[in-house]
Amino acid sequence: MPSLSKFLADNRGLSEKEADWLQHLVGDWNLLADLLRADLVLWIKEEEGPLAVAHCRPATGATVYYEDPVGSMGDGGEESTEVSRLLDGGEPDHRRLPIEREGRPATGTLVPVRKNGRTLAVLAAEVPVAEHEPSDNEIHQRALGHRLLGMLQNGAFPIEGAPIPPRRGAPRAGDGVVELDEAGVVQWTSPNARSAFHRFGIAGAMEGITLAELSTEVLQSRSPVDESLPLVLMGRAAWRSDMQARGGTLSLRAVPLTENGTRTGAVILVRDVTELRRRERELITKDATIREVHHRVKNNLQTVAALLRMQSRRMKTEEAREALAEAMRRVSTIALVHESLLQGSQEAVHFDEVIDRCLRLAVDAASATVHRAGTQKLTDTQVEVRTRKVGRVGSIRAEEATPLALVVTELATNAVEHGLSETGGTLTIRSDRKGSHLVISIEDDGEGMGAAKPTGLGTNIALTLVQGQLGGTLTWEDRPEGGTRAVVEVYLDPLTL
Repeated sequence: MPSLSKFLADNRGLSEKEADWLQHLVGDWNLLADLLRADLVLWIKEEEGPLAVAHCRPATGATVYYEDPVGSMGDGGEESTEVSRLLDGGEPDHRRLPIEREGRPATGTLVPVRKNGRTLAVLAAEVPVAEHEPSDNEIHQRALGHRLLGMLQNGAFPIEGAPIPPRRGAPRAGDGVVELDEAGVVQWTSPNARSAFHRFGIAGAMEGITLAELSTEVLQSRSPVDESLPLVLMGRAAWRSDMQARGGTLSLRAVPLTENGTRTGAVILVRDVTELRRRERELITKDATIREVHHRVKNNLQTVAALLRMQSRRMKTEEAREALAEAMRRVSTIALVHESLLQGSQEAVHFDEVIDRCLRLAVDAASATVHRAGTQKLTDTQVEVRTRKVGRVGSIRAEEATPLALVVTELATNAVEHGLSETGGTLTIRSDRKGSHLVISIEDDGEGMGAAKPTGLGTNIALTLVQGQLGGTLTWEDRPEGGTRAVVEVYLDPLTL
């Protein structure tokens, strides 16, 4: 099924700004659905007739649609005919049309969605026929929903440019609703909203008193108060804010109500987010602790690498110095992974950055070995090793990053030492990832290995890590154009961020 953006992009009768306005409406129309206890269907005009492009079910009542109506055309009935008339610029009569949805009786209210005096779409609010009389709570909420429908018809809802911060725990109508007048005086509170405020120390009836006055009495004096909180409590701005009291936190969202451009009141949505904020604080503390651990591990590994470097200088034999240099390089590679964990998510490593550092580390370490082994030979002609990276790996789990980084470093070092030490050339790392399947090729354009099979400690380490820890395969082959290619193929575990 195409997305709303695809439907709107294919409709030539809507400009880019008008399509963005409808996207903004759909992003915030769950408030309408919950207050009205209605399914909302958005219809736009097509040559063949009205087309349903978006649908929202209420979280506070029963749905009239079991099947998704998005993508369906008007059926030619009374509601479809009325939708076509409104799309052509007709005025609404605010009738509740009797309809039937999937064999169940319902009623529908049609409202034109207008912006700058032009009808962009039609919103259908469809409610199942009630088997009982609505409660006072339902009556009040539906009245507020109809006031928002009036704003929708006049182009005042959704509220343009409302700076609503993307905080978790956004309140919805089912969490609690407070109705204010233009002066910020409480006119009505839903049972859930009343209970939330009572838990925060506001006892007794709230009606007839400004919400800001009630809240000021229970605010924690030592806690910092969001500067937007007074405007939210008065219902003057379409913002969100948190209020802390009695060790808990209330999340508040204000939706000003207007008529003909004049503010006539506000809807305040309330949710108790005490537990959510407590968990967020715990996560922040744990995140800081984990970062400190990675920082200390990285520093300790760098210290070990420095000690190995100092020890290698005291060795009298070339073989001992080379062995310590290889150990230092492997410790430094593990330190690179912990440094990457410091910069990003604690569960994932951006491995392409690690590859860049592994390339530099391998070339530097291998070049130093080449200089030590053939200083006389390299006096006249300096061997140059170039590096190239093709493709992307993306993010992988921290548990897989360390062995994979060691494998890449070992194979890259072997390619420089054995394939490019005499003639120089280009070291290339190619990455091809499709989902969890990852293939990394380490290539050089040197002389090639011929019939000789790679041996040595570095080769054994790479094979052990690929097969034992990563559960993959490692193969070598001669490149047709010359040189050697080592291919690592693994299936990565999914990230759990």
